[in-house]
Amino acid sequence: MFFGGDPFEHFAGMHGGSGGGSRRRGGGGGGGGQDVDTTKLYETLGVSKGADEKEIKKAYRKLAVQHHPDKGGDEHKFKEVSAAYEVLSDKEKRARYDKFGLEGLGDGGGGGGGGDDLFSMFFGGGGRGGRQQGPRKSESVNHPLKVSLEDLYNGKTAKIAINRQVIVGESKMCTACDGQGVVIELRQIALGMVQQVQRRCGECGGTGYMFTRKKERKILEVHVDKGMEHNQKIAFRGMADEKPNMEPGDVNFIIQEKEHEVFKRKGADLLITKTLSLNEALTGFEWMITHLDGRELAIKSKPGEIIKPEASASHPYVKIVPNEGMPSHGNPFIKGNLYVLFRVEFPTDGELSNKAVKELRKLLPRPAMDVSYDEDKVEVVHLEQADVKNFGKGGAATRDNEHDSDDDEEGGPGQVQCQQS
Repeated sequence: MFFGGDPFEHFAGMHGGSGGGSRRRGGGGGGGGQDVDTTKLYETLGVSKGADEKEIKKAYRKLAVQHHPDKGGDEHKFKEVSAAYEVLSDKEKRARYDKFGLEGLGDGGGGGGGGDDLFSMFFGGGGRGGRQQGPRKSESVNHPLKVSLEDLYNGKTAKIAINRQVIVGESKMCTACDGQGVVIELRQIALGMVQQVQRRCGECGGTGYMFTRKKERKILEVHVDKGMEHNQKIAFRGMADEKPNMEPGDVNFIIQEKEHEVFKRKGADLLITKTLSLNEALTGFEWMITHLDGRELAIKSKPGEIIKPEASASHPYVKIVPNEGMPSHGNPFIKGNLYVLFRVEFPTDGELSNKAVKELRKLLPRPAMDVSYDEDKVEVVHLEQADVKNFGKGGAATRDNEHDSDDDEEGGPGQVQCQQS
């Protein structure tokens, strides 16, 4: 989430009791009753101390979009917003912050002192002067979650059972390999020659620790929010298998959107295809569709509205029903549009009677003009079906191609053959 640097360095001035806002006395510990600030993070997000989770999340999203460096925002301000949200979005961290300020986050909940250890809550290690790398995180596990377009439109909660390995009791460093997971052996391969071989420790199985694990079955409530998209991730932090001296990885459910027989989706927009007869395209149409939330929509043309076979060369004719697309993820009250791609079905050859053709000529604008010519001098031709892909392939095969192939077989034109007598 952070872009390098220390996301809490902008709060450094509040340590030591010089900052403004509401301040409290730290409890026990080594700080000696030092004042702490418990309002700065709320001020950063522009919310009150009594704000609920939704208000905090909404404020963070708005500010994150506004200050994101990739969108020309202020990177320093983006770090402030991200750091504040890290704390206030977590109930336990928020409670410690409300009681002890930022110092309480660094020392595990005790008041006073420990201001230099703020960053260790996220990345482990020591203070600002020489921060060390925290415990590594084990690999995460990804599970595909097939979801219908209806569920992505309306939202859904699914209960899914997972099995994970958890450590029982405490793990101890393996004495055989001193926690390295490998042991070094010396093998004599010849007189005076020794080979050093590294192999996985057989005592701990290469983990570096001795421990006991058991299988644990967990039921996870997977909330599919309205408007989520294909391949979007729903993460459960720290729910992967436990490993010694490592932070558990995440269990991620990856949205796999099922194909819908009626609607096609792109972002927050939906698309349907409708084939109209020439009669409907010219005189008007009306048909019913069942939307993804079960509502019945009657799509009806306006008086005098004409649907064309295509908008322009190679572009289909498309219209929209505003605000009838997918809900926007994170803001489901704003929806995309429903696009309707039209195809017009013309009558086949000979389908219209002579009487119908005469009537159409009278009713439709710009009928064909009568052309006068001498049939003895003008040749009348008629049209047949064709495919534009064959354009340029007409006529007989050219003789040049045949000569080229003959020349290739004989060594090409102009080849001089020498013969000794």
